[in-house]
Amino acid sequence: MSNAPKWLTPVAIVGLLWNLLGCFAWVMDMRLTPEQVAAMGAEMQQLYASRPLWAVSATGVAVLGGAVGCIGLLLRKRWASKLLWLSLVGVIAQDIGLFVLADGATLAGPGAVAMQGVVLVISIALALLGRHGVRAGWLR
Repeated sequence: MSNAPKWLTPVAIVGLLWNLLGCFAWVMDMRLTPEQVAAMGAEMQQLYASRPLWAVSATGVAVLGGAVGCIGLLLRKRWASKLLWLSLVGVIAQDIGLFVLADGATLAGPGAVAMQGVVLVISIALALLGRHGVRAGWLR
């Protein structure tokens, strides 16, 4: 039987739901048509045009890795930790593409910066939780 604390399950469920929302948003982003992009404001059009493909792909790695990693937490599997760290790397790569190379802070505004800050903090927390879970023997 696992010696994991009782709070781990609800935290993993919330993390899974959070990452599933991210998966939905990423899929919707991938499905945008040229007409839908053309209907956006000029700044958002510029942002979409300037995002490197690898950064958009990193978003997929972040949300899919986070979702599967949280499923691993629920199943108490060691591999969850690796996926949560991979998810964090995806978030960091996405942020570099969005805010360093594409100037997303200027184009998307402070709301996008704040939201990505929340995404980064949650990703760090989940990665650290996975590492702690392995070290504490909660994940096998």
